[in-house]
Amino acid sequence: MPTNDHKIRNYDLVLDETFGKQGTPERAKAEEEAYNFYSGQILQTARKEAKITQLELANRAHTTKSYISKIENGIVTPTVGMFYRIIAALGMRVEIVKPMY
Repeated sequence: MPTNDHKIRNYDLVLDETFGKQGTPERAKAEEEAYNFYSGQILQTARKEAKITQLELANRAHTTKSYISKIENGIVTPTVGMFYRIIAALGMRVEIVKPMY
């Protein structure tokens, strides 16, 4: 569905039409793919900011350049263990905090 005609739309309806209604398997799959892509882009940005190549990151995280590429392109989701190895290899850390209300 083209949406570049500058008309105001309800994007909840556009998402429903394109990916299925909220709660459907189709929508869940689309959301999972979007999360994979977004996570990969975050890791790619961090890698580039660290000024290291995919091969250097792969060596530091004890994996392959191909696997790093697939993560960065949202093709695969790393296991939790691999995610932490990649984060550590980038000189970063994951911090989980409980929100204060």
